[in-house]
Amino acid sequence: MDMPGETEGTNHHGGGFSRRRLIKAGAIVAGVTTIAPAATLAWMELPQLALAKSAGQPEAAATASPPSVISTPPRKWGPNAPPEIYPDPDIIVIDPSFGKVLIGIDAIHRVWTGGDWLEGPAWSEKGSYLVFSDVHLNKQFKYDWNTGQVSVFRDPSQNSNGNSFDFQGRQLSTQDNFRRVIRWENDNRLTVIADNYNGKPLNSPNDLVPHPDGSIWFTDPPYGDTLSEGHPDAAGGPTNPDGLLNPALGDPEGVKIGGQTRQLPTNTYRWDPSGALDIVADESMVPDPNGICFSPDYKTLYIISTGKGPGDTGPGGQGIIFAFDVVGTGRGTQLQNQRVFTDMMVDGVHCGPDGMRADVYGNLYCGSNTVLGYAGVIVFDSTGKLLGRIRLPEVCANVAFGGPKRNFLFMTASQSLYRLQLQTQGAAPG
Repeated sequence: MDMPGETEGTNHHGGGFSRRRLIKAGAIVAGVTTIAPAATLAWMELPQLALAKSAGQPEAAATASPPSVISTPPRKWGPNAPPEIYPDPDIIVIDPSFGKVLIGIDAIHRVWTGGDWLEGPAWSEKGSYLVFSDVHLNKQFKYDWNTGQVSVFRDPSQNSNGNSFDFQGRQLSTQDNFRRVIRWENDNRLTVIADNYNGKPLNSPNDLVPHPDGSIWFTDPPYGDTLSEGHPDAAGGPTNPDGLLNPALGDPEGVKIGGQTRQLPTNTYRWDPSGALDIVADESMVPDPNGICFSPDYKTLYIISTGKGPGDTGPGGQGIIFAFDVVGTGRGTQLQNQRVFTDMMVDGVHCGPDGMRADVYGNLYCGSNTVLGYAGVIVFDSTGKLLGRIRLPEVCANVAFGGPKRNFLFMTASQSLYRLQLQTQGAAPG
């Protein structure tokens, strides 16, 4: 389909690549240029290979490597690109169990491009659309399932980042500019969920997930306390120590509503339907928390600790994913048994995590911010075992399951939106 701004085969990393300092760039890509065909094809024999064998054609002709994100020339994307070959060469199977959720006769598709730093995809079941944020451009976009078109949804979005939908179909969003969590009611009224903790303004809520008990869990790193993603602190604040930046320039309401100076550590919170806000994981447990996700049974919570944020005086985030047991109910809920779920190291490459979502089998799909060949989505089972990789030509911030059957994985990757049909479904609304 002919989408606005659609282009072919570009590889841009955008602002998110450097700003979170996720990349351990030294000595990385010796193994990037060669991927064993057997690993890629273990879950399904290429249809053209089977046809060639039956026709008596030479095996070499049947097994020529198709273009991929790491080939020369690289794979092309968009409406003018050649047809895709099945199975997709950029879906890398590490463990055979990954084949359970894959469709051999489908490929990764680029739905739209033309953004700056895309984030926070979330599926509206009521509206049959995917909403996603462009944090830098201060807009929300909508991908309409029925028409296949992408259009501006909210402008300005107040530098919205993470999005989700609750169990009543209401959109939840974080707004970096106003440093708060909001909910769009079904009549389109805006409700402020949280903008402070004990009277101190939040940093810049990033990602959020609903719980069946009506609570909303969200992370609060400082990534939005910048000119590009919200507004910096007032003079002397952690993100404006020399006072040269004017946080109110062009947006006085942002400073007025969202607070002027970072005052809190980077915590993870649980908002209760009563209106109470509680810390469930403080900065000492998960520094610079970013992506957040429940397991399908809501007994495990995953939190991503990303890179050092603006204004951090300590070491900052660790670029790993933690898992916790969720114990108790209501405001008595606690996180226990903290452990490292994954260090996000694959073949010696640190695949810096950002956002994630789970499927109904408990598999975790994590955005990967790193070098070409490992940028995209990394997939783990519920034990942390690496199942496979979905390679993209751009670093991937976040993912969501969507479509009427919730069996399409949508991926916001720097400037573009991608999708892949799977044999599984998302485990939670939005």
